[in-house]
Amino acid sequence: MRNAIEADERVSRELSAVIEALSGDPDSDEAVTLGVVRDRIQQTLVDFAEAERLHLFGDEEMLCAEVDALIDEYGEDVMAIDLASVKASDDLSTIIEALLDDTDADIALTLGAVRQAMASGIVAGLAGDGLIEPDEEQTLRAEIDALIERWGEDSLAESVLRFE
Repeated sequence: MRNAIEADERVSRELSAVIEALSGDPDSDEAVTLGVVRDRIQQTLVDFAEAERLHLFGDEEMLCAEVDALIDEYGEDVMAIDLASVKASDDLSTIIEALLDDTDADIALTLGAVRQAMASGIVAGLAGDGLIEPDEEQTLRAEIDALIERWGEDSLAESVLRFE
């Protein structure tokens, strides 16, 4: 398990999505560092500007500025995925919230405990109540496994809750 850098949620949702997309690209062999992320965003800006023959003042430039600020603080060789903000999907957040509601306040709910509850049938129960889609169980198991791989079994489940 890699140790994620505590970026204090300073990485925007948009930049996190870019980092996740680049990190998950099966056609890429290179390590996705902050420098690579910056280069890819800048290349997107150049390609679009050439195609449209205009100068953009959009999200890509804001993302470049955000990446530059992170590079100033952490360096361009740091793994970008360690800075990306990762939140649970809506359905996984529903599961976590249900478990938090049923857990004693003195007991910390961990990602490992969420996975165990999912294996014990909480997904079917919540699907029966109409709170989550029943055909999403396999996707939810893969999602909790990915979160555990990234953060560890003992990480607090509450830290990945999506509040929207």
